[in-house]
Amino acid sequence: MAHDEVRHDYHLVNPSAWPLLGSLAVSTLAVGGVTYMKGLFGFEKGSWYLMAFGFAFVAYVMFGWWREVIKESRGGDHTPVVQIGLRYGMLMFIASEVMFFVAWFWSFFEMTIFHGARAGVTFDSANVLYEGLSAWSSWPPPGVETFNPFHLPLINTMILLLSGTTVTWAHHALQHGNRKDTRNGLILTILLGALFTTVQVIEYAEAGFSYSGTLYGSAFFMATGFHGAHVLIGTIFLAVCLFRLMAGGFTPQKHFGFEAAAWYWHFVDVVWLFLFAFVYVAPYLILEGG
Repeated sequence: MAHDEVRHDYHLVNPSAWPLLGSLAVSTLAVGGVTYMKGLFGFEKGSWYLMAFGFAFVAYVMFGWWREVIKESRGGDHTPVVQIGLRYGMLMFIASEVMFFVAWFWSFFEMTIFHGARAGVTFDSANVLYEGLSAWSSWPPPGVETFNPFHLPLINTMILLLSGTTVTWAHHALQHGNRKDTRNGLILTILLGALFTTVQVIEYAEAGFSYSGTLYGSAFFMATGFHGAHVLIGTIFLAVCLFRLMAGGFTPQKHFGFEAAAWYWHFVDVVWLFLFAFVYVAPYLILEGG
């Protein structure tokens, strides 16, 4: 333990400014995002300066705060009991992410099944149906040209599944003390994550529909965009693990930072499989089936 007088297995953190700075950073980023999208406080719509500062502020807090956590670990503050707490914390974080996508899928299925009612069916005061279905009488809506899921989306699926195997390879290599294979597995995973993001950018450029105008378009870009953000965050997460590994960090017995990154990456893989099945394949087959 860091202090001789401590006689328990828990880590009582020292007073820190990072929580306050983190709150200020996130608030700045949120206000900057509103300013960029809508305009605020005299700033015109499209002003990106405050949002860019918010991103930089958040990155600074993340770097400084997690650097302190690493120092605490090296100082002996992360006892087995504390490590269990860290694992529970990461699992709860991933569970909260799961619930976000569960809520989205719930709304997506609701739109798919009841699209007619949402798009143009209305009721009079006696709750009697008096208007027919609008142009959105089918799903996806007419005019929406869905992606062929067996082209770029399938390539991206293969890329993510392969990245899941490489990160698992790296994790098992680290558990057995093979730092060379750990490094190689991490490098391959990071490259595959970057490749996935690149393919998705190409896919967006070729999209036959936009975010606005249809429920399907907004749902598609909302889901795949948030997932893409998670892939980008996970890629950065793994890159940080690679830098720490190259700097001599991580041992077969103590490497929760890398383990948490691997958990997060597998979560991203699983979510993509659901997106591929229900956002890409199912609508395409519906249209193809006429």
